[in-house]
Amino acid sequence: MSVDKNTRIDWLRQMYTGRAFEEMAEKLYALGKIHGTMHLSMGMEASAVGTIAAIKEGDYILGTHRGHTQLVAYGADLNRMMAEFMGKAAGYCRGRGGSMHIADVPGGYLGAQGIVGGNIPLSVGVGLTIRNRKTDQICVCFFGDGAANEGAFHESLNMAAIWKLPIVFVCENNQYGMSMNIKNAMAIDQISDRAASYGMPGITVDGNDVMAVYEAVGEAIKRARAGEGPSLVENNTYRWRGHSKSDANRYRTKEEIAKWMKKDPIARFQGQMIKEGVLTQAEADQIATDAKEAIESAVKFADASPEPDVSTILEGVYVE
Repeated sequence: MSVDKNTRIDWLRQMYTGRAFEEMAEKLYALGKIHGTMHLSMGMEASAVGTIAAIKEGDYILGTHRGHTQLVAYGADLNRMMAEFMGKAAGYCRGRGGSMHIADVPGGYLGAQGIVGGNIPLSVGVGLTIRNRKTDQICVCFFGDGAANEGAFHESLNMAAIWKLPIVFVCENNQYGMSMNIKNAMAIDQISDRAASYGMPGITVDGNDVMAVYEAVGEAIKRARAGEGPSLVENNTYRWRGHSKSDANRYRTKEEIAKWMKKDPIARFQGQMIKEGVLTQAEADQIATDAKEAIESAVKFADASPEPDVSTILEGVYVE
């Protein structure tokens, strides 16, 4: 697929912004400004950006607990996103969702999920609603390799295929479900191989190549919009940090992490564009600087935002 210069530069900006958000997240956590835990996706930016670049306005997204860059690529307001992350009333969910549960339902981002694989059955409901409405919308459902071993994964893909629902299942295979390497959890080489058993296409791509992700997801979306049913796209990538902030990361070697860090999707994409003359090194450096400044501005906004009012604690609670 041909992608114009400005779009590619915007993708680079999104990846840098996602990275800057998470670098700041680590600092804020160390300062005690973040309550609970968080799950970082450094090294996985191309998967989120390439996937969401393929959708159009009006489509739906179901994210994951490792979804900060997914939100950035979706076009989330960085101020509201940071405020939510820091538990402030100005956040997307009024400070109630935090890192793992940010949602913008009116905008089509139906929420991130703290439950592994918990969003996959929800995507079936979204797909069924789209079909019943007879619109050309689609639903993109993100999940990790660990979720691909949950019963919900198998049941949902089976049902989506039977009903030919307009869903693109995107597995961000970062090689580890918590502390277990995928090679010890599955007897297959590619998660996408499972698609055949449900009668849908499956493809595995280099998840650190934003263009490859965009093209693969784009083809799956085209198929879904045409009424041909769901597809499974597996983006092979890697998370540089531990599963969460409580993860000591002792199950991986420094050599393994260093090997994958050399495959940095941001440096790779930036290098390609500089080589092709799409932008200069100075322009790329400015994009990185702008991203950091945007995140710093969002932190100032969040810091100045009020804490949730205790009197509103039961608002949105359906069972007391």
